[in-house]
Amino acid sequence: MSSHEPGQSRPPQPGHAPGQHPDGPAYGVVYAAPPTRPPSHRGAWIGAAATLVAAVIGVVGTYLVSSGKDETPAAAPAPAPTTASPAADDRPAQDADTTPGADTTPTADAAPAQETTPAAPTGPAPGSVHWQGTLVITYVEDKDLDAAPPVMSEINSDNDFAVYPFGDHMLRPDNGAKALVWKGAKAPTYADCAGVVGTQATSNDIRVKTGLTVCGRTGEGRLLRMTVTDMAGQAGDTNATFDVVVWAGEPA
Repeated sequence: MSSHEPGQSRPPQPGHAPGQHPDGPAYGVVYAAPPTRPPSHRGAWIGAAATLVAAVIGVVGTYLVSSGKDETPAAAPAPAPTTASPAADDRPAQDADTTPGADTTPTADAAPAQETTPAAPTGPAPGSVHWQGTLVITYVEDKDLDAAPPVMSEINSDNDFAVYPFGDHMLRPDNGAKALVWKGAKAPTYADCAGVVGTQATSNDIRVKTGLTVCGRTGEGRLLRMTVTDMAGQAGDTNATFDVVVWAGEPA
């Protein structure tokens, strides 16, 4: 039997904390709270450092923003609107004839039309001589009187006059050429032939003799005068000699 009396507490053993049983924890025993550590200043330093960093960042940001601003001077303010003059349509109509100082100079449309000078002809003037001289036409050599001097053209349609021996010497206009016998006392001029060729000349054969004169026109429209000065030959060697003037240009 234990000598420990109920209701008496055993004095604490050395090396044990109050309330701790030497053999281990016991139910119903109240432990004392551990001693409180003195407050640390780490949080205060961290907060101060954060405040300092934020202040530095603000100062640097303000500097960068101010240095990056556009230094271009601001545009000058727009001038105040002036009072517009009344439009032309709003002004009272004025009579152009009664307006002082009105310009009465006639416009280009009202200027009198200027006479147009006719262009100078580019070809030779009608009546000028295209060719003049003595021409022999034989039975086998028709002549192109548009050539200067007249020759027998290798293109038969260019030849204007031929000579044939039909019982006598005959002059025949060919390929659009025409002729007629001139019955005047004097040799016809350009104007004389121009006045009769258009109405009386034909493509019929003309019986020729020395001294006979004809007025004619070539296939290209040139007027001519032919006067017989000689006739010779028979049959295949028939020929006639003419004093010829061919005028330039068509008849007026």
